[in-house]
Amino acid sequence: MVISITAKDRLALALDVDNDREALGIVAELKDSVGVFKVGLQLFTAYGPDIVRRITGMGGRVFLDLKYHDIPNTVAKASAEAVKLGVSIFNVHSLGGLDMMKAAAESARETAGKLNLPVPTVLAVTILTSMDEKSMRKELKITRTLQREVSHLARLAQRAGMHGVVASPQEIKTLRRAVRGEFVILAPGVRPAWADRDDQKRVMTPGEAVKAGADFIVVGRPVLKASDRKAAVEKILEEITMFHDNRKKSETRSQKSA
Repeated sequence: MVISITAKDRLALALDVDNDREALGIVAELKDSVGVFKVGLQLFTAYGPDIVRRITGMGGRVFLDLKYHDIPNTVAKASAEAVKLGVSIFNVHSLGGLDMMKAAAESARETAGKLNLPVPTVLAVTILTSMDEKSMRKELKITRTLQREVSHLARLAQRAGMHGVVASPQEIKTLRRAVRGEFVILAPGVRPAWADRDDQKRVMTPGEAVKAGADFIVVGRPVLKASDRKAAVEKILEEITMFHDNRKKSETRSQKSA
């Protein structure tokens, strides 16, 4: 499993751009400052597995964000292919159910073992950060509160053998109470205070998300749209470092007083 250590390790940059030339240019520019590059539906649909190979060939780590959601056998086979591609992180959608998530986790471990490859961090998406409680209840007909639903899906993911979940930073503290042991939380919907929210509804700043307990944060448009991308990344890393250091001090004080 991938364990975040430095501010750089914690930062995932979403390559939600229109073409491979721009994506690879960003990787070349920022690979020394960004821990992992997120390849999502837009880029993967346009360029397929080759874009992942090209990024890893340049020395970039990849988070394959395709949110697999299908019958267990299909998701198991897709998970095996993700391992063969050499991605560091990939995800499935938790609403696919326990058996589907189990199939993904088992396939990833077995494939990595057979090929002597690292096991990627396998995450389960809970509720998309573009949704709020009102839309979840009205459109999905889920009657639990949003916090309780996310906690339920996270516990289900842990039972299935997932390494962690993708969840809004606003649910992190609740998740840390709901799920015991080592469990990765990757938080999208992260927006620096100086950036627009765009279509995200449940957001936090990078520092707030790390302070709350996020292992990874995903940032996209605030960096991609910046006139100076390196400077934007550096500002985010400085904020992560400051809040991470404060979090570590707080944890140390708690351990001493226990």
